[in-house]
Amino acid sequence: MDPSSAARRRINSIHSHLVTSSRSSPLLRSNPTAGEFCLDNGYSVALPEKLSTGDWNVYRSARSPFKLVSRFPDHPDIATLHDNFEHAVHDFRDYKYLGTRVRVDGTVGDYKWMTYGEVGTARTAIGSGLVHHGITMGSTVGIYFINRPEWLIVDHACSAYSYVSVPLYDTLGPDAVQFIVNHANVQAIFCVAETLNSLLSGLSEMPSVRLVVVVGGLNESLPNLPASAGVKVVSYSVLLNQGRSKPQPFVPPKPDDVATICYTSGTTGTPKGVVLTHANLISNVAGSSFSVKFFSSDIYISYLPLAHIYERSNQILTVYFGVAVGFYQGDNMKLLDDLAALRPTVFSSVPRLYNRIYDGINNAVKSSGGLKERLFNAAYNAKKQALLNGKNASGIWDRLVFNKIKDKLGGRVRFMTSGASPLSPEVMEFMKICFGARVLEGYGMTETACVISGMDEGDNLIGHVGSPNPACEIKLVDVPEMNYTSADQPHPRGEICVRGPIVFRGYYKDEVQTKEVVDEDGWLHTGDIGLWLPGGRLQIIDRKKNIFKLAQGEYIAPEKIENVYAKCKFVGQCFIYGDSFNSSLVAVVSVDPDVLKSWAASQGIKHGDPRELCNNPSVKAAVVSDMDALRGFEFAKAVTLVLEPFTLENGLLTPTLKIKRPQAKEYFAEAITNMYKELAASDPTHR
Repeated sequence: MDPSSAARRRINSIHSHLVTSSRSSPLLRSNPTAGEFCLDNGYSVALPEKLSTGDWNVYRSARSPFKLVSRFPDHPDIATLHDNFEHAVHDFRDYKYLGTRVRVDGTVGDYKWMTYGEVGTARTAIGSGLVHHGITMGSTVGIYFINRPEWLIVDHACSAYSYVSVPLYDTLGPDAVQFIVNHANVQAIFCVAETLNSLLSGLSEMPSVRLVVVVGGLNESLPNLPASAGVKVVSYSVLLNQGRSKPQPFVPPKPDDVATICYTSGTTGTPKGVVLTHANLISNVAGSSFSVKFFSSDIYISYLPLAHIYERSNQILTVYFGVAVGFYQGDNMKLLDDLAALRPTVFSSVPRLYNRIYDGINNAVKSSGGLKERLFNAAYNAKKQALLNGKNASGIWDRLVFNKIKDKLGGRVRFMTSGASPLSPEVMEFMKICFGARVLEGYGMTETACVISGMDEGDNLIGHVGSPNPACEIKLVDVPEMNYTSADQPHPRGEICVRGPIVFRGYYKDEVQTKEVVDEDGWLHTGDIGLWLPGGRLQIIDRKKNIFKLAQGEYIAPEKIENVYAKCKFVGQCFIYGDSFNSSLVAVVSVDPDVLKSWAASQGIKHGDPRELCNNPSVKAAVVSDMDALRGFEFAKAVTLVLEPFTLENGLLTPTLKIKRPQAKEYFAEAITNMYKELAASDPTHR
């Protein structure tokens, strides 16, 4: 049976049960002749997955319950990234688009801007230059540098001439870059002078590469490779001039053509290439545009990595609305200076930075003491109360207290977004109050071209990730081994599954792993555990797989680290823990009692009860030192030593002797809490 006809039958069968509401909230209400099914505040609508089962377990946005969004409602003609940029060049030709403070000689000054029209001209020249060098339609083009105007110009050129852009993470290191280049058969690479040498040193191991373009490099200083190498090295400016002298007609892509392959950096195995089409990206951003509205007068600061889908998606949205995008100078330590110079109105970030802002302001308030501290607390509580009541607080509090805080981000931010990992409710509330901006938290992943769900405008409840993107539908699938089911009270719980035009085509050259995450009915199994709060709001509560994400967005495979630590002489067993609210790992180590006693005796450390040794600072330091000697990039920042082994009897091991993680987390909850408190006391920026 045709899936689309089945979907139409399903929608038609329930259409009579719904009527749209003339009020803004709830967005839908139930038909008086039908049974009650619509969630409390109408942010989501529940629909039956299959007519035969009667289970109303599929949730869609109440903004578009009858049809998943695949195009911008106001511009249904925009079907590809090329269409999107052409729309912007036409409508916003003379508006500021890309700005940078960094001069050609490396000095920093005021922001200088290229208009949408100027970027469009540069895009055509770069694309024509690639055609001039024989890079054929459908070829993959690598982008190997951090955020700067040329990143987006190259990406627009790829869209206009039907090339597939492949971001090369600067943080992945040369081995991973080489793997991606070979795996994706990359033919042209755009890099900067700083990454040129490492790239050239491995060129013999990357036979697909035919052209290397150096951004910011002077052509006369570039190396001339022998003809036998089969690789040309040119500067960006030379390629630009070559394209200008021989402009080529666009080769517009089709919606189902591949736009980009984004490689995700997992901690197990090699990176996986997520294949995203133009339709995937446009539908996701089109859905997001229902609740996120920018204006051509807005200014956005770009510093989050363009190699990640979060920033990439933001850039597609800024193009659609004609927003000006100013780039940071490339140094996170100078971001505040860039913010003061640019004075953006839109600020996207991740919880780790918001946590630092939160800690910094709180520490400053506490250290100020006396009258200033009391004034801040009075202002904060007044605005909090107004926010809870849906009212605007007196402007005097901004003039007395909060305008100085707003100036930290330039003083004009009206809209803030948070993604990549959960933002704690207290930090979310703090940002809303101190900056007086709308703060939107979303949930997404590379495999869905970014946003799966996001908070709705006017929703003042915090601690959730909102309702479904209108471009997808969500269901929760039972995970009985973790005791999560749709029958759970008071809220249904289960693995979050997503379906719709935002779901990726698959992992590049990896059908096996693709089938592991996308089932026969087209549902992408995210591996995240969620629950439905009243009003159709989604909350993330756990991970199905033993892979979790730290506050900075880094994925961690704990077993891998535990297996390394098992080699330490003191370690009998090890439980590694981390979560999305903290940037550090902590460990509970069941020590080998014989090794511990022997070492203590050799050091002249006397003890009665062996448990005393576990709390002895010298013993703990020795264990940590031994563990650190084996560590790689990921390691535990704090350790708790215990004598009790992990066993079947105490419920910490499975019959196959694997650690039961939810049970271990609960069993050692007090120790975990204490370790993070110790880290916070010793280093307030550990979040």
